[in-house]
Amino acid sequence: MRKSKILGVGHCVPDRIVTNDDLSKMMDTNNEWIVERTGIHTRHWFTPGKDTITSLSKKATEVALERANLSAKDIDFIVFATITPDYFIPGNGVLLQRELDFENIGALDIRNACSGFIYALSIADQFIKTGMYDRVLVVGAEIQSSALDKSDDGRSSSVIFADGAGAVVLGPSTSENSGILSTHLHSQGQYAEELYCKDPGSSREVRLSPELIESGSFFLKMNGNAVFKHAVVRFMEVIQEALDYNKLDKSDIDLLIPHQANLRISQYIQQKLELPDEKVFNNIMHMGNTTAATIPIAMSEAWEQGKINEGDLICLAAFGSGFTWASALLRW
Repeated sequence: MRKSKILGVGHCVPDRIVTNDDLSKMMDTNNEWIVERTGIHTRHWFTPGKDTITSLSKKATEVALERANLSAKDIDFIVFATITPDYFIPGNGVLLQRELDFENIGALDIRNACSGFIYALSIADQFIKTGMYDRVLVVGAEIQSSALDKSDDGRSSSVIFADGAGAVVLGPSTSENSGILSTHLHSQGQYAEELYCKDPGSSREVRLSPELIESGSFFLKMNGNAVFKHAVVRFMEVIQEALDYNKLDKSDIDLLIPHQANLRISQYIQQKLELPDEKVFNNIMHMGNTTAATIPIAMSEAWEQGKINEGDLICLAAFGSGFTWASALLRW
């Protein structure tokens, strides 16, 4: 069975940069409080009327295609990870499909929040392994800032989340020594309400109403302590699972790219794995948490900075709403 390989990676974030001092004008917070708890200094938020999930993902895709020396016509399928699509329906995959010169290819949207990109990568990997498709575009994109409660009640999550898009192009590997080695996916739905956005939900008598809007149930709700407690355990488990499956050791990792949930979580994982700074890539300090987009954005930045090279063993890991968690191990 053939392997799939990342042929090109790209990203795009909105031009608008929001500092911690900017947030202190919206809610009771300050730079020191935010940096101490999250590690974030700045993040990108979209500009209404200018940025959309589709426009951001289009630009990220164009970069990934250029770096892969391919065109949109070379792509056979799209897997799009987002929980903040431009429309309630249809999914964002078809909106991206019409924006570029793609053929009438299939487009699949998935809603696995922070783990969404690795889930999407795993799906694309299976398509290529089985021979169903040769080149698959995988996108993770979010506009979270429009769904945040920017008051004192919502500050614990509003200071974290941000907007952006990342994309990778997958194709069959021409070498036995490169490509995606394995992916590992998990969920535990009993904790769904620890990090969720309740409305608009279709099981209500009316999906949208003045009463619902007044209640604020469409804002993201997060139990930060519960998320942290579970994240540090599941990150370690799923990284070790990938290493064990491939009979490798943590010392074999050349670069760990964790989902950018919180710098404290990433640093805890780094400490437990005993990895030096140069083997862990974090960009949450200036990107914030872009949910499904964090890993492809970080991968793109790491590649641009020369921190990913041919033959490197790259480990991707994520944890988030659901709870869901996942990992992918690949040889660049």
